[in-house]
This record gives sequence, structure tokens and C-alpha cells, in this order.
Amino acid sequence: MPTTTAPADLYRHGLRLLLAKDIPGWVGLWADEGVMEFPFAPPGWPARLDGREAIAAYMRDYPDHIDLHDFPDVRIHESTEAGTIVVEMRGVGRLVATDSPFDMTYIAVVTVRDGRFTSYRDYWNPLAVQAPGTDFTGSGAR
Repeated sequence: MPTTTAPADLYRHGLRLLLAKDIPGWVGLWADEGVMEFPFAPPGWPARLDGREAIAAYMRDYPDHIDLHDFPDVRIHESTEAGTIVVEMRGVGRLVATDSPFDMTYIAVVTVRDGRFTSYRDYWNPLAVQAPGTDFTGSGAR
């Protein structure tokens, strides 16, 4: 992606990569020193990932566990902080292990610098990972 990519455009491109199950492509949108945080992570789940390599390791097997079909209702809000957006969205699909529906609502605060994600705070619902077949991080939780 060019360094002039607007944060909202980069984010939407990232969603397309996730739907295509192109995890290496999605990870490639990150700055080397990018940080991904999960403020509501339950015990046994990572609360913070430091650096592109840690993010890649976390996401590597994501499509083997969650088969994403769509991100309906994506709403991106510009913030007063340069390069930072707030995203409201849903991810829908199925859990591969159980073939049960996956429907998660997210709010994310995302910062982009020089055309790369540098910070991503993902406020997802930790109650959703209490269902069978949702321990896709290798945390042993559940």
C-alpha cells in the first residue's frame, strides 16, 4: 500500500484481505513495531501483541478456526488525532471446529502512520470465546 493511504482505506483493504483469508497480506499492512491490544481479553488470552512478528504468530491460523464471510455494518469514524480512526463493525461467518455461526461485534481504535497500522485496540466481546471451539489462539483457555 502506498504511504499516502488514508487510515479508512487501509482498514477497508485489511478487511478484504481477511475475507480472502490472506493473513500474510493482512500482516503485511503492519509497521514492524505495531502493537495490537485486546483490553477485554479474558484470562489466558493475550492482552497485547508487540510487533509485526507477534501479530503474525497470533493470526497465522485464524482461517483454520474462523471462516469469515462478511463484515456488514462497517462504520468508520475519523478522530481528531491525525491518523486515528474508530471502527464499529460486525464479523460474521462460522466456527470451523463446530460449524456453528460466528457473529461478533467489534469496536476498534486504529492508528496508521506512513501507510501502516501502528496501533490497533480491539474491543471485542470476551463472552463469545466461552463457546466450544473458540480457543484458536493456542492459549489453552476455555
